[in-house]
Amino acid sequence: MITMHELLKKVVEQGATDLHITAGLPPEFRIDQKIVALNHEEIITPELSKELTYSLLNRKQQERFEREHELDFSFGIDGFARFRGNAFMERGHVACAIRYLPSEIPTIREIGLPPIVEELTCKSKGLILIVGPTGSGKSTTLAAMIDKVNSERPCHIITIEDPIEYIYEHHRAIVQQREVGQDTDSFAQALKYALRQDPDVILVGEMRDLETISAVLTAAETGHLVLSTLHTDSTTESINRIIDVFPPHQQRQVRAQLSLTLEAVIAQRLLPKAKERGLILAFELMVATPAIRALIRDNRVHEIYGMMQAGKKYGMQTMNMCLFDLAQQGVISWSEAMRVSSDPQELKRLRERK
Repeated sequence: MITMHELLKKVVEQGATDLHITAGLPPEFRIDQKIVALNHEEIITPELSKELTYSLLNRKQQERFEREHELDFSFGIDGFARFRGNAFMERGHVACAIRYLPSEIPTIREIGLPPIVEELTCKSKGLILIVGPTGSGKSTTLAAMIDKVNSERPCHIITIEDPIEYIYEHHRAIVQQREVGQDTDSFAQALKYALRQDPDVILVGEMRDLETISAVLTAAETGHLVLSTLHTDSTTESINRIIDVFPPHQQRQVRAQLSLTLEAVIAQRLLPKAKERGLILAFELMVATPAIRALIRDNRVHEIYGMMQAGKKYGMQTMNMCLFDLAQQGVISWSEAMRVSSDPQELKRLRERK
């Protein structure tokens, strides 16, 4: 009978990003964004699905899962790798999805981001957002940025995560990692107390609700560098999402607050390469220039896209500009570029101009 350790070893060996355990199916991997069955003859029974999932959980986690039927968790295998998991119920049976987290944190350059992102980690205060859909590499980008700060600045870094993903050693910085559900009850509560813990840099795993977003803006406004994520697809959508979370009578104040605190937004996707196995990062990057801050303050967010198109000298680019470059170089296919573009007609015009 197959064990979870054997499956996780195959995840790493096969270059997979995810493992899916579902009753009635064989173990399945996600490789280059496609689901692939490990062995079509080895079907997981409901009993085995539960056994495999529970082998990853401690007693407290098992009790919580049985109470709530949902559980985020993370774990490491010494000398091997770290993984992030989600256990859930489907059709009355236990199932789980496991994400592979490479043990080595890549550098910002290795990820494929430009030098301007390295410069952003030198900021002493403000808000940097990493946005994109699930599986777009947000956690890895955050980890690379935190690792750069950790290796270069004698400061205090606090991370608030659900669950803890990458583990940081103390280098030039003190890095304290807090897990929601284990070390604190919520992102918002941890942020409230973090401001009394003398931090310089705060990582907030996700801005999920009004209370957390409000606390993030306050932290960024009061002299801390805050890095966080949103499940949005673009810069303008991210800014609008933050503002729209608040009631109408507070939105003017939030626009002013955001115009002062926001330093940059990186919107990213991971796309399959055209000529070889593997994924490549496509990204949109907005840097908060004085002109962009004015647009946010004056409720003219829709004009930011045009600023980004013309902001190459500041390190800015739109997602379509990036998709065009990748497709033009043959790194990704034109069909893939068109598929993921939010404005394929604009991308088509860029191609026809060349």
